[in-house]
Amino acid sequence: MGRDKTKLADAEVAAFLQKWPGWALEKGELKKTFAFADFRAGMAFVNKVADAAEAADHHPDIDIRYNQVTLGLTTHDAHGLTQRDTALAAQVERFA
Repeated sequence: MGRDKTKLADAEVAAFLQKWPGWALEKGELKKTFAFADFRAGMAFVNKVADAAEAADHHPDIDIRYNQVTLGLTTHDAHGLTQRDTALAAQVERFA
């Protein structure tokens, strides 16, 4: 995924949000809540996300509430959204 710190233009963020339903822009982060059958299924998802995030050296905020997992993505050292965020979000969609 690279370490590009180039912030996405508003149009690029809007295009991502249109392509990937359920994701929203909240306080400068891409956010989405995923619902699973139970806690174990949610944790299996979190473990896949953790592996992908570690491989990309790009770590999302993760909030686990029983069978719901909310992810928040932003590139902190770029002070905004970058291609790293949208790439990880698209990868995560395959796990859900």
